[in-house]
Amino acid sequence: MNLTKKKSSKDIISLPFPVYFWTVAFLTTAGLADSIYLAISHYRVYTDVAYSSFCAISKAINCDTVSQTSYSIFLNVPVPVWGIVGHTFFLLFLPFAWKKEADKKRIWPILFFISSIFSIYSVILAVISAYYIHSYCIMCILSFGLSFFLLYYTWLISKRFGRFDILHGLRLDIDYLWKFRKKTLPVFIPFLSFVLVLFIAFPVYWNLAPPLLSKEMLHGITKDGHPWIGARNPELEITEFTDYQCFQCKKMHFFLRQLIEEHPDKIRLIHRHFPMDHNFNPIVKQPFYIGSGQMALLAIYASSKDKFWQMNDVLFEINRESKTINIKELAEAVGLNPVELGHSVNNKMLRSKLQRDILSGLKLRISGTPAYVIDKEVYLGLIPPEIIKSALKR
Repeated sequence: MNLTKKKSSKDIISLPFPVYFWTVAFLTTAGLADSIYLAISHYRVYTDVAYSSFCAISKAINCDTVSQTSYSIFLNVPVPVWGIVGHTFFLLFLPFAWKKEADKKRIWPILFFISSIFSIYSVILAVISAYYIHSYCIMCILSFGLSFFLLYYTWLISKRFGRFDILHGLRLDIDYLWKFRKKTLPVFIPFLSFVLVLFIAFPVYWNLAPPLLSKEMLHGITKDGHPWIGARNPELEITEFTDYQCFQCKKMHFFLRQLIEEHPDKIRLIHRHFPMDHNFNPIVKQPFYIGSGQMALLAIYASSKDKFWQMNDVLFEINRESKTINIKELAEAVGLNPVELGHSVNNKMLRSKLQRDILSGLKLRISGTPAYVIDKEVYLGLIPPEIIKSALKR
């Protein structure tokens, strides 16, 4: 009868320390690269009208949808920028963990603590994606996975090459860093100073806002009853079909308003409504952009009071995550009677006007927003740059 000895944890042969060290270095660098990509993507989502990330695959898998929410900002700084800060901070510790004096033990409790923060925040972001945004970002999921791998490896190194006691280890790590303060302070003080400046002065590029509607800007109503703004005799006439809850509509709206402000004698923009709200639009078969139809009715009412473009700007600025609209505040912002504005959503005549816009869009085979009609051609999503450039050269 053969008796086998049960293998204990002491019998496990550890790999050489450099294998673990460089694995952690690789994971951290990968996390940094992922955060840089996400930060660039977040910036372009708000500033580039033609941008769409490679992982904008569907409603459920869409990095752009995640970037468009207020959850992508933390303490007035984009979340991926915090990712860059965190991974850079992590990397700055690694040279001190490699030093001979560290004896393969020091700094790993600190790195385990940092990885724990990464992992906890990853869980929070995952919950937000699942239960509040209802959309997932592939590159964010990659970041979550890297955070948990870092947590595992920093724990493993602490256990394999020392005694895993996080509190005692943190005290020893602080003593170790202070011992080499002539090298550590010149590294960490400038970095932390940069983070402070970042927190105070980061540019809020995600706050999209149209230019102020100047008194000199021409605007009116077409023969068919649609509001227009810009040139009386334009080189380029654009008819837009938009939805007030569509992010691309919002981005294009502010782009076109700025363009018209800069070239008021060459471009005219005509607005028409095409809410992707299943309660108003027959092309939408399931709940989507709920409430955008009522927002369109508010704008149509404002148009009857010569306040369309003021209302249009305000409606596009409303946070898409808001479940309700304060009619009183909206009326005060635009200069309308709040009681009449509130009743407008049930006005049959206004609803009839909205349905005419929707039917016109359906006849043009518009299937989504924004859509632009130029010389009887329909462009979905954005306007080809060459069309605008050609008009401005005339």
